[in-house]
Amino acid sequence: METRDYLIILYDYYSELFSEENKRYFEDYYFDNLSLAEIAENASVSRNNVHKHIKSIEEKLLFYEEKLHLYKKDIMLKERLNEIKDEKIRKLVEKIFD
Repeated sequence: METRDYLIILYDYYSELFSEENKRYFEDYYFDNLSLAEIAENASVSRNNVHKHIKSIEEKLLFYEEKLHLYKKDIMLKERLNEIKDEKIRKLVEKIFD
C-alpha cells in the first residue's frame, strides 16, 4: 500500500484528535490535491508553515497507529469475522461493527 493511501486510511481513524486547522490542511492536501502554496495562500500563512503542519500530522498519524493499532485491529477483526461459518452468528457480530 502506498504511504499516501495509508495516511488517508489512518486519518479516517484518528482525525478527531486534530484541530480544525490541521484537519483543513490535511484535507486540502490529501483530499483536494491542493499544493502547499495554494493551501498557504488560502490560509494566509507561509508555505513552510503549511508544510510543517502536514508533516506533523503525518508523524502523529503514524505514531497513533503504532501505539493504538486501531487500523490493524480493524483489519484483524474483519478477517476473523469472515472466518465465521454460521451465517446467523456472522450477521449478529457484523451488527456490532456497524
